[in-house]
Amino acid sequence: MKQPEKTASTVPGPADLEQLAELHKAMGDYTRMRILWLLMEKEYCVSELAKKMDITESAISHQLRALRISRLVHSHKAGKNVIYSLQDEHIRWILKNTYAHISER
Repeated sequence: MKQPEKTASTVPGPADLEQLAELHKAMGDYTRMRILWLLMEKEYCVSELAKKMDITESAISHQLRALRISRLVHSHKAGKNVIYSLQDEHIRWILKNTYAHISER
């Protein structure tokens, strides 16, 4: 049986609405939002992000963990470093378009 097509006007089911709420919660923190915007520029390791943001590596790692759980960022190993980047282009689109929305006057 073919699944119905999901459109912007279709109200998501309870499980999907819960996932959307969790995604927005993860993005609803100033530090995590700042990390996401930095990751729009390029990939970073924890120490680079900590230096750029002037906060501890432990604090950065904690925030990155929340972003990974929410599938907003992903990581890969490069030697001894773990490199972080945005999960995919959807995240970039969400950030750019929500910023455009709040910038409207």
